[in-house]
Amino acid sequence: MTTVGYVPGVYDMFHIGHLNIIRRARGACDHLVVGVVTDEVVLAVKGHLPVVPLAERLEIVGSLRLVDEVVVDPHHDKFAMWPAVHYDVLFKGDDWQNTPKGRKLEADLATVGARVVYFPYTVHTSSTELRRFLNQQRDDFASSKARDPVPSASARTPRRT
Repeated sequence: MTTVGYVPGVYDMFHIGHLNIIRRARGACDHLVVGVVTDEVVLAVKGHLPVVPLAERLEIVGSLRLVDEVVVDPHHDKFAMWPAVHYDVLFKGDDWQNTPKGRKLEADLATVGARVVYFPYTVHTSSTELRRFLNQQRDDFASSKARDPVPSASARTPRRT
């Protein structure tokens, strides 16, 4: 019997944490479906839009040879994709384990004979951390420019040739 796995995510600014969960999921099922969450869901859940647009995130994830199928996931509730994908196992980072949303997902999936498998969350690299770093770099750059603005063209010393 073929085991269908499903691994949903935003996959914004694709990084090693994304690759880790997809690689682990691939090793734990026969057919791997990756769900890429829509911009609208990201905005509703995280309060900001992804940096990389949905079409590009789909193309990036779909280009991985580890992935058998990529689908758009328009749901906040991860159980809501079960009727469309009919997966046997849903893979999530262990940051969901033993949380109210993780327990609810486990209970919901049990009603259709599916289960959740948790993989270690890659703490040192996440899109949230990348976004935080980029925002800090932008802010540092802006404040350095405010302190030390570039002189206007008329105030520059001409170069000798």
